[in-house]
Amino acid sequence: MRVCVYGAGAIGGHVAARLARGGAEVSVIARGAHLAAIREHGLTVEAADGVLQCRPRASEEPGALGPQDAVIVTVKAPALPQVAAGIAPLLGPETAVAFVMNGLPWWYFDRTEREGERLPALDPSEALRRAVGIPRTLGGVVYAAASVTAPGVIRALAPDSRVVLGELDGAMTPRLAALAGAISAGGMRGEAVPDIRRAVWTKLLGNLMTGPLCLLARSCMQDTLAAPALRAAAVTIAREVLALAAAHGQPIAGDAPEARIARSAGLRHRPSILQDLEGGRPMEVEALFQAPLALARAAGVPVPMLEVMVALAARAATEAGLYAPPGGLADRKG
Repeated sequence: MRVCVYGAGAIGGHVAARLARGGAEVSVIARGAHLAAIREHGLTVEAADGVLQCRPRASEEPGALGPQDAVIVTVKAPALPQVAAGIAPLLGPETAVAFVMNGLPWWYFDRTEREGERLPALDPSEALRRAVGIPRTLGGVVYAAASVTAPGVIRALAPDSRVVLGELDGAMTPRLAALAGAISAGGMRGEAVPDIRRAVWTKLLGNLMTGPLCLLARSCMQDTLAAPALRAAAVTIAREVLALAAAHGQPIAGDAPEARIARSAGLRHRPSILQDLEGGRPMEVEALFQAPLALARAAGVPVPMLEVMVALAARAATEAGLYAPPGGLADRKG
């Protein structure tokens, strides 16, 4: 199976190494010093089950890699316009494109009863819709706390890393099973599910109940949640997000908010949105924060604590020069 990972940073590089370990023919799109290191020395992942090393074909130009059986997009949301502009050479007649990312996805309303609605800030000018198209698209989320420790070197020590994939209409298709199987073959659990939007909301719950708070505190989860007031705020946000997900037909099963926060409070992990601020990289404020707020307003679901925290987080990102608020977020077409 020929698979290109588009965006071989911390998450994408880990996924690429797992695919290579499982026997896939892997290539990666990367940039700068990271790309140079992968070309010269290969890709190294320090994982919970050992050190993974591989030498994928690596380029900044998709045209150098050619058509694939599947493309896994693991860039941050602000880079999606560049993906739309560059992905065409990777696409053959049957190529599937899995968007394995944080936050609400650009395809969220497609293949649902709300077909025709859009989240335009997540796909400006519908560039992805034209370049990739809904028939090729798979949804995905990833659980794999990881960081790039040096060019070409990734640390991903969480023992339960996994990628969750799904068709937008819930079908359990051969292409879905094949891609999930290719990931699992390398030792990272690949799950094919019939309810990918439920998986999106479940991951988003974790992002929202700690991400804005850690960003504002400039601290890891453990240190941020050690303050009783911030821990209480996280519990409130979790309750609000659970209500919002349920209002959109995606109730999230599992532990009560207090238990979820208690688990997070034991982790030294710095959420990706904080890592981006500290690294001076464009921040995923729209997909992670603003898009869920837009859905809350549209559904009439009150989320006052989340509103305040997102407003503060967006202000911090704007002041850092890493986020430029667009115009309106949600509209309806057709």
